[in-house]
This record gives sequence, C-alpha cells and structure tokens, in this order.
Amino acid sequence: MSLQSCINIMKELDIVGARQLGRDMTKEIGFGIVDQARVTTAISELARNIYLYADQGRICCEAIENMGKCGIKLTAVDQGPGIEDIGKVMQDGYSTSGGLGAGLPGVKRLMDEFDLVSERGKGTSITAIKWLR
Repeated sequence: MSLQSCINIMKELDIVGARQLGRDMTKEIGFGIVDQARVTTAISELARNIYLYADQGRICCEAIENMGKCGIKLTAVDQGPGIEDIGKVMQDGYSTSGGLGAGLPGVKRLMDEFDLVSERGKGTSITAIKWLR
C-alpha cells in the first residue's frame, strides 16, 4: 500500500484542504472516527504552524505498512526560519503566537511516533505516524 498525497500550505484556507486530505486518507486506511479526529487535529496543528511561522510549506499524508501494520505518516516541511529552541517548543503551554501552546506537544501526544528536525534559517521537517489499531 503506497498512497501519498501532498498539499502546499500558502494561505489559511490550505489548512482546511490538508485536514480534508488527512480525513479522507484515514477513512480509506480504515481508522475509526476517534483516530481520524486525532490525525486531523495533528494535521491542523502542523499546517497552522507552517502558515503562522514559515509562510509556506507542505503537508504530505502517506498510507504506510510495516510488518503487517498499516498506518498514516504525516510529513510537514517548510523552509522557514527554523525553530530556535526545540526543547522549549516541545513544552506544554509554550507559545510564541499567543495560542494555547498545545501545538507540537499535542501533535506528539495524538500520534504514535513523532520526529522533529529544524535548522535555523533553513526550515523545519516534522514526521508523525499513527498506526491502525
């Protein structure tokens, strides 16, 4: 199973498109409604971060399989300013935009696997996976 779709995030409306893409793909893979909502929320947070902090980037959703397990892999990539202090942004309650600060720590909790790589001046890449139970 190798199904992948990407959406460019350049305007606020693209966040809605990314959410829909994730919802459609989780349904197709066979996720229940609760996990569909978890993945969709994670996509929303990742896409909003791209929109707010990097101006533009892309979100990719990919159906994956590993040792008989199926899942969805989200990849959020941008060429924005990068994250100055990853430790700080991964703390609950930390926000630079005046939001709730649930963003990236929330995404990490919603998904089963989470990986963040960021380089100042070059951008950020986040990969998150949710496995079908």
